Amino acid sequence: MPLLPILLCAASVAFAAIYAIGFAPGAPSPARSLVKTGAVAALALLGATVRAPLPVTAALVCGAVGDGCLSRPDTAAFLAGMAAFGLGHLLYALWAFDPAGVIPCLWPGVAVAILAASTELWLTPRTGALRWPVRAYVALIALMALAALTRGTPFVVAGAALFLLSDLLLALDIFILKPAPPTVQRLIWTAYWLGQAMIIKGSLAP
Repeated sequence: MPLLPILLCAASVAFAAIYAIGFAPGAPSPARSLVKTGAVAALALLGATVRAPLPVTAALVCGAVGDGCLSRPDTAAFLAGMAAFGLGHLLYALWAFDPAGVIPCLWPGVAVAILAASTELWLTPRTGALRWPVRAYVALIALMALAALTRGTPFVVAGAALFLLSDLLLALDIFILKPAPPTVQRLIWTAYWLGQAMIIKGSLAP
């Protein structure tokens, strides 16, 4: 493998580890924003370097922008971050959806659909003025997960599942636990970063 992709991989892993250990449960700060954004920005640069599918690289850029926004404490930044991630999920879904594909097992698809529908009962009533943005976001991440299931490749499916898990835990962190314990916050980040890394891995030709 050429040197540049190796360096970008190493940079992403380093930023991700530093954030998990030192910043995930912490208060907003410029350093925290830089490290969080850098972890996925390095993956986006990696995607461009190794010529990953354009929608995947663009989705990673959206993820880096979303990370930067969500690392800030105000509502406007939160909405901007949610919009960036929503666009990223849409890009992933458009890339991953395979009209000729078959969901490897019916139950994962049913589980995703039930989880998305159940948010109306356990999450939406707690989101207040953010109810409609949260509804739209839930629909987009469910669409991404279902599209990944039609492609059926192990890395893409696992990456989408981890991304879905991280967003589920993040919803608990923001709207219910306020905030979640540090261990859960580190788990949110780890599942999210691994999900993004596995999706880019799964997007590359074997």
